[in-house]
Amino acid sequence: MIWNWGNAVSLNAYRHRRERVLQALGEGVMVIATAPEAVRNRDAHHPYRFDSYFYYLTGFTEPEAVLVLVGGEQPRQILFCRERNQEREIWDGFRHGPEAAREAFGFDAAHAIAELDEQMPRLLENQAALHFAIGHDSAWDARVVGWLNAVRAKTRSGVQAPEQLLDARRLLDEMRLIKDGFELDLMRKAADISAAAHIAAMRATRPGRHEHEIEAELLYAFRRQGAEAPAYTSIVAGGANACVLHYVFNNQVLKAGELLLIDAGAEYRGYAADITRTFPVDGRFGGAQRDAYEIVLAAQAAAIEQVAPGRAWQSPHEAAVKVLAQGMVDLGLLQGEVDGLIESEAYKRFYMHRTGHWLGLDVHDAGEYKQAGNWRALQPGMTLTVEPGLYIRPADDVPEALWHIGIRIEDDALVTEAGCEILTHGAPKAVAEIEEIVGRD
Repeated sequence: MIWNWGNAVSLNAYRHRRERVLQALGEGVMVIATAPEAVRNRDAHHPYRFDSYFYYLTGFTEPEAVLVLVGGEQPRQILFCRERNQEREIWDGFRHGPEAAREAFGFDAAHAIAELDEQMPRLLENQAALHFAIGHDSAWDARVVGWLNAVRAKTRSGVQAPEQLLDARRLLDEMRLIKDGFELDLMRKAADISAAAHIAAMRATRPGRHEHEIEAELLYAFRRQGAEAPAYTSIVAGGANACVLHYVFNNQVLKAGELLLIDAGAEYRGYAADITRTFPVDGRFGGAQRDAYEIVLAAQAAAIEQVAPGRAWQSPHEAAVKVLAQGMVDLGLLQGEVDGLIESEAYKRFYMHRTGHWLGLDVHDAGEYKQAGNWRALQPGMTLTVEPGLYIRPADDVPEALWHIGIRIEDDALVTEAGCEILTHGAPKAVAEIEEIVGRD
């Protein structure tokens, strides 16, 4: 299935991004290929998903396509894509073809993908640098070497090959870190769809149902509201399964007295949401469950308070860890002074992951977390998750009432001039809100 979402607003956004890249390139060429189609088994394919870097610069969703940006005094934006093919379109659906793609997506030129290897050596002649995703795919690395060797074969006639090979992702990662208004509209939509799906899942939850039944509620809500797919494999983890961070089997029976952790988000026009909610299967928190839950909720509130311009990326994590470590002491999980437990990393026994990651076209989105060895400062337009948790496995030194409790609360935050906007505010997380909703479909 190929998604076509082009309109005047979006195409202007993609053109503007390509122009920014060309300004940064100077005398250089950038080559960005989209993702290949992937065989699932025999002659069946996985649903197609374009490469995020390629899509970020083109808005073009068909496979077998390559973007070439040529810098210099006469900058050019060139697309290589599949040609029209009436027989294949009967089986697989519409293809733009080069000429229609050029007009529809605003490229300076477009050619058949079959011409790429022939044309690239010419496009690389006398260019100072070649930017591409070095090391991402060995077949593409070899292909690029072939182009360069073809240019170097002309040195006796005065033609020069690029002297520098640079990773295109360095430049694009920095661009992708700061979301533009068009991207934020899509991310808000993805967040709204995902929040509504979490509410539907809460309403459908009751003892005796299976995890996969609740997963089905999520998937139905995603597609019914216009999302293309889940942004990642949904985690629907009841009871002890919630202590497995990447649990995806989703095949066990939900039991009264246990918690259900759901980590699920929709992908809308390529952009991901990422929400986690934890709630009681039977609609009422037990005493120990509620105590642990309130600690995680307080840790998230402390972390969100640190999401603001100028704050270091690490600040939300440090704020969450401080609350969680104190909570572990209060619950009888750890003993000692909070600062010492943090310094020794004793808290990692019950909280072993970080408190967030970048979010955008990828769930774990592009962008460095440090610059020159220091945690980078947050800036308006950055989008990230805030997701503290507690994961308590049985042990002799752990109060039995806390065994098999796994809790994570995750929201998506946009850094604004004034602080932050929680994009996923529509998904309930207060105890009273949750107890009002669970099992009430």
